[in-house]
Amino acid sequence: MKHGVRIGVVNFYTDTIGNPELSAKLRARKKWTGGRVALVGAVGLTIAIIAALLAIRPWQRPSALSGMPEKSIAVLPFENLSANQENAFFTDGVQGEILTDLAKVADLKVISQTSVMQYRNAQKRNLRDIAQALRVSHILEGSVQRAANRVRVNAQLIDARNDTHIWAEVYDRELADVFAIQSEIAQAIANQLRAKLSPREEAVMHEKPTSDMIAYDLYLRARDIWRNISTSSGSGGTEKMQEVIRLLDDAVQRDPKFVPALSALVRAHMYLHWVVPDPVAGDVELARNALDTATRLQPDSGEVHLTRAFFYYQSSRDYTAALKELALAKQNLPNSAEVPYFAGIIERRQNKWEDSTRHLEEALQLDPRNVQYISELTGSNYFAMRRYADAIRVLDETLAWKGNDLGLGLTRALMYFFWKADLRPWKQLITGESTKNADPNDLITARLNLALLERDYHTAEQILASPGGNEFDDDGFFTPREFNEAIVARALGNTAKANIAFQSARERAAAVVRQRPDDPKALMALAQCDAELGRKADAIREAERATQLLPVEKDWLNGTQLLIRLTGIYAQTGEIGLALNLLEQMNHDPGGASYISYGSLKLDRVWDPLRGNPRFDKIVAALTPRS
Repeated sequence: MKHGVRIGVVNFYTDTIGNPELSAKLRARKKWTGGRVALVGAVGLTIAIIAALLAIRPWQRPSALSGMPEKSIAVLPFENLSANQENAFFTDGVQGEILTDLAKVADLKVISQTSVMQYRNAQKRNLRDIAQALRVSHILEGSVQRAANRVRVNAQLIDARNDTHIWAEVYDRELADVFAIQSEIAQAIANQLRAKLSPREEAVMHEKPTSDMIAYDLYLRARDIWRNISTSSGSGGTEKMQEVIRLLDDAVQRDPKFVPALSALVRAHMYLHWVVPDPVAGDVELARNALDTATRLQPDSGEVHLTRAFFYYQSSRDYTAALKELALAKQNLPNSAEVPYFAGIIERRQNKWEDSTRHLEEALQLDPRNVQYISELTGSNYFAMRRYADAIRVLDETLAWKGNDLGLGLTRALMYFFWKADLRPWKQLITGESTKNADPNDLITARLNLALLERDYHTAEQILASPGGNEFDDDGFFTPREFNEAIVARALGNTAKANIAFQSARERAAAVVRQRPDDPKALMALAQCDAELGRKADAIREAERATQLLPVEKDWLNGTQLLIRLTGIYAQTGEIGLALNLLEQMNHDPGGASYISYGSLKLDRVWDPLRGNPRFDKIVAALTPRS
């Protein structure tokens, strides 16, 4: 069952996000209240007060933005005025580089690019509302016009607290001067906000990433594709990431010293390795080569330290080394939302949930509208800590501005299921407005899982007969379509059909294991097929092997999910004592987090063999929500 967006996509295009509230209450306007005034001089004092109040201009009076940090800014997407609208990727690049330069100034608060990209439509912007949503005092907006070998950039700085323009400039130069333009704008903004710049911050602000404009175009096109992978629903990320790698390879071939492109190349290869580890592809080695080159060129770069942390984390789960690199990255990337974000997702794999949650909440302060970060905080951390009410509150606040979003809506519905075994929000979701623009495969999966929990096998049969949703990926656990078909057929009394489908599912799962024999999730999927086929010894051996390949000591997050599935296999194969021992152990995890939920124990079919056992009933009773 999905309960949050896992690591998956990483945005290398950002300024590379503790309070989790994403929309604070408006600060009430101060009210002048009259008190009793001594008779002597009362009239004169009253007149003076009234005169003073009338002299205050409306924008000088306290407002909802009056409590925002003075030195805070959001750089909104620039408008593309080029005749060729395909140059939008270049316009986003100009905005992104200005944002990145500002984000390296420790004396500023700069909102990450992910959170500002939703304000692309300049005609529909309400700057005060945007500033309030992002918790900043200032807004930078502008436009870019590229033609042949020339570029014109217009930028203007607005104080959102009083809707006044405090700086504006137009730059009209040769295309090769675009980096100088970006640096000059960032410098001007820092000066306007009276930010203190260290000599290093000022030097870094004026660094030129590459002297090859074709290489720069390739890099910008690559990160534009990556952004679309990050913001789109559904799958297809692997094929698009291959295209990203091809573009980045071309960029680095043209300029072997292009460090941002090298860093992006590391992350792209690690993305593929993380999604589906393939030793033949050699993604880890290719990433290591690119990282070594970037390190040799800029060993003290904050971006390189961040990239190395990412590499340690995803290539070998070397959490200690990754956290050390993040600490180094923080020194040069004070406004990077990715630094606390990666710290948070690493710490929860170490079973350090308080630290992890604090860092994810910190990340959201710098990237308050990053849906991936919100999903991680609510669907993973708050869920594991059984902070269901907090998760629902944050998701409600997010849906208020995000609108109908199936993924967020499902995460919210799952909180009610986990917390109270309440499926009503789930039912409402899959028949509501969120289904209109949802990915068809995601919608099929949501409807199927609900039908299985409700034991509505006739509906499940109809869903499986519909086109789409051929495979089911449950947080990296591959489930062949035939497996669910077998579950439904058996429940409807068609044993022969069920056995054929289970055997087909097993053959497909076994093929994946042959390709990736050390992939614990693939091995667990095979074990689940064997358990359903009555191959008890094989199922237990495979499942136990999977938990040994990735124990909780190495990765609490995935290790615990594997243990839960092992527990279910023990239950399905009649090893009731072993199943209950593991359930009790996980329910009383010393780290204070657990993936054992009341809703799952109450409704999931996998626990049916344990129902009626006093030990099982005691666990369920302990998790029963109190009124």
